[in-house]
Parts: sequence; structure tokens; C-alpha cells
Amino acid sequence: METNEVELPRVLQQLWGREGPARPGPKPTFHISEIGAAAVRLADAGGLGAVSMSKVAAELGFTTMSLYRYVEAKDDLYVVMLDEAFGKPAPVDEALDWRGRITAWAEQLRDALVRHPWVLQVPLFEAPLSPQQLDWMEAALRAFDGTPLTPNDQLSSMMLVNIYVRGTAQLTAHLRTDDSADQLYARRLAMLATPDRFPAIAASLQSPGQLDIDFEDDFQDGLDVVLDGIQQLIERRKK
Repeated sequence: METNEVELPRVLQQLWGREGPARPGPKPTFHISEIGAAAVRLADAGGLGAVSMSKVAAELGFTTMSLYRYVEAKDDLYVVMLDEAFGKPAPVDEALDWRGRITAWAEQLRDALVRHPWVLQVPLFEAPLSPQQLDWMEAALRAFDGTPLTPNDQLSSMMLVNIYVRGTAQLTAHLRTDDSADQLYARRLAMLATPDRFPAIAASLQSPGQLDIDFEDDFQDGLDVVLDGIQQLIERRKK
């Protein structure tokens, strides 16, 4: 009898509740999500470098060897951490058009990355397959309901928005954005970016020592440019 079942890594089996026969030894004490939550707490407090198998085990009152009964390698731990850190996306108002829906999704993604900036340092070796990560993918694809975009168009558009959000979060994650830092940067920029050599940069200065930086507005402006491109694709698909 043919089956569509394929083998899943053990960490995904646990996250999806699809584990096979129990392993020898004591019964599990924790759910895999509790291990993820402990690791997220460590990363939120001290960055990704603060996370190790031994520290996560200590956070839970485990021995390090006991933790390996749940996660077999640090890459597995990262899978659990990402699923836990993002959680499920909040429902989006279905009355919004596709642009409003994907904008709400992008803002939620940005907010999650602001809460957990260490996520941007997690090495990615394959596309996400954990339950809550797929919830995010599903929500993004459903944002394009009612458009003439093909399934492949929708995936490409989702990836484009995702890359934009992660890119802007990566660029601004560690920038000092208080007024005094902005003013100091603007004065230094005005001194170095002279109009004869850097006319475009010089023109961006509103006045000497004043630079118009608003990361909230800049995020939305850039996202609008991305969505304008998707709108053009929608218009082509209508023809």
C-alpha cells in the first residue's frame, strides 16, 4: 500500500506530536516546547551566544545528558527555539484587501524580530517545517486570497516580503536610535559627505546637523515599494 509518509527528524516528530515507539529509559519529563521556552529566555537575556545545551539543561533542572533525549544537537535546539519565539501569528482582519493583510503580517514579523533579535543570528540550513513556522507561512499565503497570483507567485511574493522584513531588522537591530545619537551621526555625516563628492548624501540632510531618520516611517515606505512591485505582478496576471 502506497503512503505519502516520509521520515521526519525526531525534533519535528516531537513538535508535531508524531513520535514513533517510545525510546528506552525514563519517560519524558518535559514537553519539547518547554525546552524551547527555556532556551528563548536565555537568548533574550544574553543573546544567542548565551545558549548552550548545558545552560538550557540547567535552566530546566536537567543534566546535559538528559537533554539529549529530547534534542540531539544544537541545530535541533534552534528549530525548537524558532518555533517557540515566533509563536502563532495573530489573526488578520479578513475585511482588509491583500495589501492590508500582508502589511499586517509583515508588521507582526518585524515585531517578533524586535522582541527576539537573536533570531537573525540563527543559521538556517533548510526551509521551516515546525508547526508554528508553517502557521506563519500559511497566514502570508492566505493574504493573497482573491488575487490572480499563482501558487508559485504567492510563494515568491511571501519570500520577497520576508526578506525585506528580515533585512531591515538586521540593519537596525543594533543601531542606536535615540535623538542624541541621530544628531551626532548627522553632524558627522554632514562633515564627511561634502556636496562635491557625495551630492546625493548631502541632499538627504535637511539642514546641517539634521538628518531625517524615522525607522517606523522608513520601514513602511520600503514595504510600500515592495508591495508596489507585487501589485504590478497582479496587474500582469489579470491580462
